[in-house]
Amino acid sequence: MIAIKPGPQKLRVMWEAFMSFRVVLLAAAAALLAAPNSTAAQSLDFVAYQSNVEPIFLTKRDGFTRCVVCHGGATNSFSLVRLRPGVNTYTEDQSRKNFEVVSRLVVPGKPEDSHLLMYPLVPDEGGAAYHSGGRQWPSKSDPNWQVIAKWINGQK
Repeated sequence: MIAIKPGPQKLRVMWEAFMSFRVVLLAAAAALLAAPNSTAAQSLDFVAYQSNVEPIFLTKRDGFTRCVVCHGGATNSFSLVRLRPGVNTYTEDQSRKNFEVVSRLVVPGKPEDSHLLMYPLVPDEGGAAYHSGGRQWPSKSDPNWQVIAKWINGQK
């Protein structure tokens, strides 16, 4: 077998390609580390969620349907456990499943970066342009918005 030794130009091109690959690999690793996942649920308080936040999804408010009506068994990222007809509360196991789902929609310590709060908020307050369930939060001062924001901030 004959060994072909690359010239200095070829070595430099190979070195630059290798370094570019390292940068891409490091960027991808950083993105994975920063991505929200179920570890976010570990920094959020389940008891506070169950007693303060989850009831908001079950409560009918004037001019709106309950969140669970559309999001119970939904196929989007906010898919709550579907309640059986006539049942108005979740079991402990169902609440834990909902907690895992909801935890992926928030950034602990950052309510204004949390999809759960910002998506159904009116656009004038920074909310998304579209939410098929209407504007659930008319402002950031809405009491329900504030309850969820406090939970995201680690307050009880």
